[in-house]
Amino acid sequence: MKKWLKAAKEKSMVTAALAKQTLRNRRGEGYVDTGIKILIAVVIGALLLAGLYLLFNGTILPTLTQRIKDMFNYKG
Repeated sequence: MKKWLKAAKEKSMVTAALAKQTLRNRRGEGYVDTGIKILIAVVIGALLLAGLYLLFNGTILPTLTQRIKDMFNYKG
């Protein structure tokens, strides 16, 4: 029984030391940093999608539609 109590005491002391060390740890990434990174990624992605939408709707698709109509309206 004494061995078991001694082992339990040592194990609890090691666990307490690890918990103290973990709580003292100041390096690492916080929730705010991660949230800001995600927000920046979402905004940049939305801007890219909006730019591609404008490019395709304003420049590429009308030209492509006209070329297809010209191809099928061939009278020769």
